[in-house]
Amino acid sequence: MKIIDLRIMRGPNYWSVKHPKLIVLKLALDELSQKSTNEVPHFLSRLKKMFPGMMRHRAGEGVEGGFFKVVQEGTTFGHVVQHVALELQTMAGMESGYGRCYPAPEEGHQTVVYSYQEERAGEYAAYAAVRITKALVAGENYKVSEDITRLHDIREDEYFGPSTYSIVSEAVSRGIPYIRLNRHSLIQLGYGVHQKRIQATMTSSTACFAVEIAGDKKATKDILAEAGIPVPKGRTIYEPEELKKALSWLGFPVVIKPLDGNHGKGATINITNLKDAQKGFAEAKKYSPGVMVEQYIQGYDFRLLVINGKFVAAAKRTPAMVTGDGISTIKQLIDKENTDPRRGIGHEKALTKIKLDKHTDNILKSLNLTTKSVLAAGEVLYLKSTANISTGGTATDVSDLVDPYNILMAERIAGLIGLDICGIDVMTTDIAIPLVESRGAVLEVNAAPGFRMHISPTYGLPRNVAEPVVDMLFPRNKPARIPIIAVTGTNGKTTTTRLISHMVKHKGYQVGYTTTEGIYIQDKLLEKGDTTGSYSAQFVLKDPTVNFAVLECARGGLLRSGLGFEQCDIGIVTNVSSDHLGLGDIHTLEELARLKAVVPKSVSKDGYAVLNADDDLVYGMAEGLDCKVAFFSMDENNPRILKHIAKGGLAAVFENGYISIFKNSYKIRIDRVADVPLTFGGKARFNIENILAAALAGYISHFEIEDIKTSLRTFIPSPSKTPGRMNLFKFPTFEVLVDYAHNVGGLKAIGDYMSALEVSKKVGIVAAVGDRRQEDFYEIGRVSGEIFDEIIVRLDADLRGKTAEEIMGPVLKGIEDTAPEKQVHQIPQEMRAIAFALENAEPGSLVAIFTEDVHESVKMVESFKVIQDRKVFVE
Repeated sequence: MKIIDLRIMRGPNYWSVKHPKLIVLKLALDELSQKSTNEVPHFLSRLKKMFPGMMRHRAGEGVEGGFFKVVQEGTTFGHVVQHVALELQTMAGMESGYGRCYPAPEEGHQTVVYSYQEERAGEYAAYAAVRITKALVAGENYKVSEDITRLHDIREDEYFGPSTYSIVSEAVSRGIPYIRLNRHSLIQLGYGVHQKRIQATMTSSTACFAVEIAGDKKATKDILAEAGIPVPKGRTIYEPEELKKALSWLGFPVVIKPLDGNHGKGATINITNLKDAQKGFAEAKKYSPGVMVEQYIQGYDFRLLVINGKFVAAAKRTPAMVTGDGISTIKQLIDKENTDPRRGIGHEKALTKIKLDKHTDNILKSLNLTTKSVLAAGEVLYLKSTANISTGGTATDVSDLVDPYNILMAERIAGLIGLDICGIDVMTTDIAIPLVESRGAVLEVNAAPGFRMHISPTYGLPRNVAEPVVDMLFPRNKPARIPIIAVTGTNGKTTTTRLISHMVKHKGYQVGYTTTEGIYIQDKLLEKGDTTGSYSAQFVLKDPTVNFAVLECARGGLLRSGLGFEQCDIGIVTNVSSDHLGLGDIHTLEELARLKAVVPKSVSKDGYAVLNADDDLVYGMAEGLDCKVAFFSMDENNPRILKHIAKGGLAAVFENGYISIFKNSYKIRIDRVADVPLTFGGKARFNIENILAAALAGYISHFEIEDIKTSLRTFIPSPSKTPGRMNLFKFPTFEVLVDYAHNVGGLKAIGDYMSALEVSKKVGIVAAVGDRRQEDFYEIGRVSGEIFDEIIVRLDADLRGKTAEEIMGPVLKGIEDTAPEKQVHQIPQEMRAIAFALENAEPGSLVAIFTEDVHESVKMVESFKVIQDRKVFVE
């Protein structure tokens, strides 16, 4: 058994719209393809022993233990891989519960789909699950703990910390989308011009000077002291010789910590002698050139949290500790404490496991203890000198106990330092007493304070401290999203995308759009290529200048990684016809339609799916949608349209030579088809469909009818405006058409247009794309034979794994079977084929070039036209 293909879905996809984060595996089961789990002796018992937590897996049975029952009765080993991959992630602190297993088209193969939290962990789980399943079948020993450790490491490296997670979750709960910008928790909330950014608890509103002040403990202390805030006496030193002088001035006990530090790193508290002070100085020096020596304030450690100038929460922090029982060693007490189910590795759970590190060893040595020492019953031993949750400390919520004086003090401190999110560390005997009366002091001010102690306190009420952060970034009724129109289909989606983008720009929006030619921001091409996948969509949505997105969504991108967004406002499907079948496990038109249907299924509840009512497969996509639906049709008497508008629905139709909107019983005419340049005088009927879809999108977007009409009339097809889409060149004695049509549907559409023209001869330069089926090659030849009087067969530069004969043979056979009398030339190189056609073009003829390289083809045609025009001028 082995993995032969692995894809990572990052958005709504072919396998699931509701579960956007999926790993999709294709497994070759090899020798296990003919076996079931109940045919392998002791397989179930070994599986239960290795993964007792799988008892929670319900599988198709719907009850706990359901998967074990399925294994006992007999299931496939791909199904086992699915559940092992899910359980591995769950054991590593990444709860993952969705999975499916399907037979693949190839015999002995299976497709396994399962969810992930962190994609690198999901990918690792795939290979680990296959290794484990093979070991279970063979009855071999396997150390699952090593895989869990590796998954833990990946989680700690790449998964959101608790603070980031809380803010992102709060944003998502309000319908605010997010994009992860790097591996270090830099997150974009919202899209385009409305975006805000966070990194942990620093935001795009956090002032850099405030962060610098908070990081300089001396500067912070001076500012607070001048404002009447009680702070400990202290001194900053840089050399060991200065330590004794500072100690003689302050006296013991003292605290020594780095001048520039955070999270308690390098800090030592309650130092009572010179020897420990020297050790503390050396430890602090590891983190900062400057070291602060301060008087030690007696009391408890409290953290006060202020967001957007308002106090929101407080927690009492206790360092990692154990309590003796008179029997157990310190090591045994720590191990027992670490069995608390609330403790995990790093930020995995509410609490962190206590580690025996150098810091703890130094504390034990200062108390003449070792890890083998036994504490008396009831004796408390603090294992760390700081109360950080990340080092095993605990937190108790005390938000309701804080004295009003201390609340005002905290809010003043946040304002004095200038932090939008501010953590204030206070030492006092009682937070319910004003600090000036309890003889407490403010120890530090923290930029980017951790939220973990507030959202998951060990004791007391959890506080939703992420809510005021999102309130600050996105005040109520302030938008976070930009309008998104997504366009998919087999043919016409690029023209539709460009037309809508033109319409949107005409309305004054700063539009970003993606096409098969590239990514455009405000009509500037920023990235060239076939940019119709999730990366390209997010490129637009991340741009801070864009306030409207129009995104072409092609088959390849949907299969590779899903959509680059979870919701759109309008989802358009132009049509579904035979293209790319046999690739990516899409073998039938019905499967292709299911893939394209991801777009309308991703439309928001208040949005519209815009569907072609003349296409059975596209029309069928309306069933089960949660959004509103609008249809378009080339036939105003289409029964589907009549039924839809009778129910108060919205539609666009081609009627009596006009583009019209039907709403209820009203008919709104937008413009005469013949006056819309994109229709080439009404002859390019396939473009009328694209116009209908675009007009509906404009109407749904509340554009005025006159604005829609103006946009349609000012969208002039040309190599610059619509490269490779009906680019028509008029030579002195003949015409040339350059189009990107690369499938039978596109070829037929151009053929319909040419049939309405009065030309003496139709010459076609055609090719079949190498990654299609043999029957597709043949069909290209057959349709070419029906349309053209003379045919030049060429090859793409990239044959995509095929030989020239494998491609050309079926094309030539299709022509011969359809029109054996037609003249056929075989010229493999595209530019040579174009040159031949142009040099031999007859007066009154039309040369149709179906190109692979739009830019070079247009360039050659334009150059040849310049030469021809000069000849005519000279003559």
